[in-house]
Amino acid sequence: MALTLSLLFLSFLLLPQSPCLSPTSLSPYLSGATLLHNYENMLKTFKIFIYTPSTPFHFPHAPASLFYNSLLRSPFLTHSPAEAHLFFVPFSPDTSTRSLARLIRQLRNNHPYWNRTLGADHFFVSPAGIDYSSDRNLLELKKNSIQISLFPVTSGYFIPHKDITLPPFNPSPLPLSDTPDENSTFKTSFLGYLRWDGKTESNLVNEFKGDADFLVEEKSEPLNYVRSLKESKFCLFLYHGDVAWMVDAMAWGCVPVVIVDRPIQDLPFMDTLRWSDMALLVAVRRGGAERLKQLLNGVSEEQYVEMREAGMAASNHLVWKEEPQPLDAFHMVMYQLWLRRHAIRYARREFV
Repeated sequence: MALTLSLLFLSFLLLPQSPCLSPTSLSPYLSGATLLHNYENMLKTFKIFIYTPSTPFHFPHAPASLFYNSLLRSPFLTHSPAEAHLFFVPFSPDTSTRSLARLIRQLRNNHPYWNRTLGADHFFVSPAGIDYSSDRNLLELKKNSIQISLFPVTSGYFIPHKDITLPPFNPSPLPLSDTPDENSTFKTSFLGYLRWDGKTESNLVNEFKGDADFLVEEKSEPLNYVRSLKESKFCLFLYHGDVAWMVDAMAWGCVPVVIVDRPIQDLPFMDTLRWSDMALLVAVRRGGAERLKQLLNGVSEEQYVEMREAGMAASNHLVWKEEPQPLDAFHMVMYQLWLRRHAIRYARREFV
């Protein structure tokens, strides 16, 4: 029954939402048909084995904690390693490199599964990500195993096409169930909105504050926050700044603009969602707020509407629930793991 409801919901999301635009222009997916087929198979067959933690631990970051707790309660778990597609290596975020190396060495010596793939069918949660190391155990963990981290990840701590980032979690209570649908009319008062954390000082933020086309607020009350999202055409995010409200922005039809000075490949669910058609990645090293204004005003109304609608549709998959729902953030993380379950089986060899 749960599988049927999930597929019905997904089928609804994949249907064209407007006669004015083609399904392709509205769809937030790289391939909706592939997602539908794979998601059904994942629900039926995907199994994960969790190693017993060597010491008690918890994840202090909300997305990581929600993922781990949801996984523990999910039907994806198996107590039989023989039927597992992937193996989860649990450890505390503050584990030292020496202790982490010892943990991997113990897995290698006490279990047969790590050596079959040199860790390629294993995954772990590290909110900040892990760096490269000369230690052989940590090097295999870094290069081969799937890392799940918080978005955004420090440069060098994330390997595209292998690693996964968790969608941000915004603790502010917002009535997302009351957000407008993709076809609702909208009127904006501001070109860009920046919800400033009050900590990140920059010349660019000061320029935004002095420009009437931009709205800059600190720690808004929830009602003012919603109004600001509704009245703004674009929502501005400083990469490695406060991105917790990005999903809220998308749900309310405010197109995300990520201000970053280099290409990024750690946006959540990049294997599934067409971020290039839902958000703008811009560098404003020169020109500041005025240059950004030129870029945003250069987006055609047709392109903007398509980005807004695709982002609103995609936001359904980026929301964390205390009790997981079909195709929510937890299930989409599982889907990213499902896509990575095919590991290369290395010839087994003895290690000293």
